[in-house]
Amino acid sequence: MTRLLDTAVAQEDLGVSHEWSLRRVTLADGRRVFVKQARRPIDGLFAAEAAGLHWLAEAEADGAPVPEVLAADDTTLVLPWIETGPPTAEAAERFGRELAALHGSGAPAYGAPWPGYIASLPLDNGPGDDWPEWYARRRVLPYVREAVDRGALSARDAAEIERALHHVADAAGPPEPPARIHGDLWSGNVLWTEDRAWLIDPAAHGGHRETDLAMLALFGAPRLERVIAAYDEAAPLADGWRDRVPLHQLHPLLVHVALFGASYRDQALAAARSLT
Repeated sequence: MTRLLDTAVAQEDLGVSHEWSLRRVTLADGRRVFVKQARRPIDGLFAAEAAGLHWLAEAEADGAPVPEVLAADDTTLVLPWIETGPPTAEAAERFGRELAALHGSGAPAYGAPWPGYIASLPLDNGPGDDWPEWYARRRVLPYVREAVDRGALSARDAAEIERALHHVADAAGPPEPPARIHGDLWSGNVLWTEDRAWLIDPAAHGGHRETDLAMLALFGAPRLERVIAAYDEAAPLADGWRDRVPLHQLHPLLVHVALFGASYRDQALAAARSLT
């Protein structure tokens, strides 16, 4: 890692995100790389991201592309620099098809064989074979407790969400096999280039494929309806999937409550109430 970055001849500060800084670095051989560097060592953080990128890259050849991991340790992750451009209709359709292929590559179970992170928070990747139970136990309840501990949810809020979780099985729709999902697919983790979309910063695991689509919708992804139409053509979605979007958004909303405070509380409670 040190040897790679010791060859830097220029660098540009791209700001900060969570607990790390972001830089574009030009190496002596002319390559430009993206460097994410934590202000302090966070055990397993970049190892989890690297493992997720490697795992997504092992998907079907026509799956959504991810950058190669050039180096990773407890404080630093280095990836190739991806030159971005405006999202075209053609790129959006290709993204929908490639995301469907990625999901279709599948996973042996819900979860993943490495400890996970989402942003700077640990993510429980323990395995499961029943998605509603696994989702409630490993994706929702830990962040309810974290948000309460941080003072962003009240005990009454937490009790309401916990009661709603009794309805997850009824709200989840028809059973689906574990899909190979990105796991944190908000629009900022999709890099558009001239002809396609690249996926970065995953919280990858075996999950429900509707989770990635709901995450794209959470903060608004460009040309989303075109992406979804191409996805649905390649891998038809189960009836009622739009009604299940709040269920799949409950987890990322609770992560935001835990990280950023009560400004996301009302959205999280509304998502929970949609289950009943």
